[in-house]
Formats: sequence, structure tokens, C-alpha cells
Amino acid sequence: MKEAETAEQYARRLAGHVEGKDPIVMQREAPDVLARLTGGVAEEKLRRRPSPEKWSVVEILAHLAEDELVSSWRYRQMIEHRGVTLMGFDQDKWATLGGYGSWNAREALEMFRLLREANLRLLSGLTPEQWECEGNHTERGRVTVRDLARHMAAHDINHILQIERLLGGEGRV
Repeated sequence: MKEAETAEQYARRLAGHVEGKDPIVMQREAPDVLARLTGGVAEEKLRRRPSPEKWSVVEILAHLAEDELVSSWRYRQMIEHRGVTLMGFDQDKWATLGGYGSWNAREALEMFRLLREANLRLLSGLTPEQWECEGNHTERGRVTVRDLARHMAAHDINHILQIERLLGGEGRV
């Protein structure tokens, strides 16, 4: 049985996804990459869980949408209230509360796209000082707006790779 990844290992793996890349460009591209991956794939396949404890593609898309919502709040809170405490959240509890299994892929992807566009609009207008505004994440410690933008780009790649594996080459990247 594979040993669970530690928080530190997860952070290093995600950092590797954005190393030397522009996280804003990556964030801008993610909705189109996800649309190409899932476009034309039967909804039934997108809803199929690889195992009872693992998410389906639809559930991953719903998670991406709701995580973008959380990030929207976090960016704005850090800019408005420097040093604010940024609460973590239990993604599995959110999946249950949000009924991720009842979403459909198109709606989840559209919600993700719209929230991402709003966040990119915000980020594109920030001053250099605003990029360095910070909060204190309850799980990750000190984080700046810039750090969160990099994390979100890496988080996208993490789930894009997961979706590619779940679709087994059926997606259209």
C-alpha cells in the first residue's frame, strides 16, 4: 500500500509544477485545458469514481470551482486586512456539503471559469505592494497574495494531471 503524502511533500510537489513559469498565464489557461480534457467525454465516465474514497472528474471540477471561490475571498481579505487569519477547510466535508456528485461537468467547469476570470481581473490590477499583502494560513503559515496565486496555478496542474489519469488518454489535451 502506498504511503500517504505529507503536507511538506505535497507543497514541494506543487511548487515543482510552477517553478520557472508564470502562474497568471497558467491560471488563465487552466479552464481551457480542462474543457479540452473533458469535452466530448461521456458524462457517465466523468462521474465514475476510480474507487469509493476517490473523487470522479465531476467532483474534481466542482472542487476546483469551490476552491476558486475560497481563493477569491482569501485574496481580498489579505489585501483588505493585512495579516488576516486564513482558515483551512476540509475538502471532503465541502464535497459532501456541496453535493459534488450531483453536479454536472459543464456547470462545474463554467463556475470555475467565471470565478477564475474574476480573480484574474483582480490580480491584473494589483500594485506591487498588494501582491505582497499577507495572511496567516492555519495550515500553511504565512502566505502572500503572490504565494496564493502560485499555489492556485500549481493546484490546477495537480488536478489536471489527476483528470488525465482518470480519463486514461480519452481527454483531448
